[in-house]
Amino acid sequence: MAIRNIRQEGDEILKKVSREVDVVDDKIKELIKDMLETMHQQNGVGLAAVQVGILKRIIVIDLYDDNPPIVLINPVIIEQKGEQTVEEGCLSFPNKYAQVVRPKEIQVEGLNENGKKVKIKGKDLLAQALAHEIDHLNGHVFVEIMIPGTLEYVTPEEETKK
Repeated sequence: MAIRNIRQEGDEILKKVSREVDVVDDKIKELIKDMLETMHQQNGVGLAAVQVGILKRIIVIDLYDDNPPIVLINPVIIEQKGEQTVEEGCLSFPNKYAQVVRPKEIQVEGLNENGKKVKIKGKDLLAQALAHEIDHLNGHVFVEIMIPGTLEYVTPEEETKK
């Protein structure tokens, strides 16, 4: 396993659409392990493969609750309900936060790390994280949908107080 470099704001790869994964092989499983390790090292809630420079439709999410991290390959939103206005940040936009409107509930279909088809239902923070990471796979970042005037830059010193 290895910590990967997270692509930052302004990197053109973040605007590209990721490609579907055809086969869940050892290389994909290694990438997933690296993504989880990288996300945890940065105290992130979610990470998309494109954020580590790989244009594959893979996301990982960890809400740091009693549940294991979520791994989704080729995720597709099949249903969403309601709206919530939330503060959002991104590992590719360090120390930047803004208000965005995300679905209150979401249902996503995809493959797990073993290539088995799974459905995940999420509410609140999980719905937000799923929508955010799937946006990354489609070449979109949260600042594109932020509520105008809500972008804040938090200095690293202030960040440690959060």
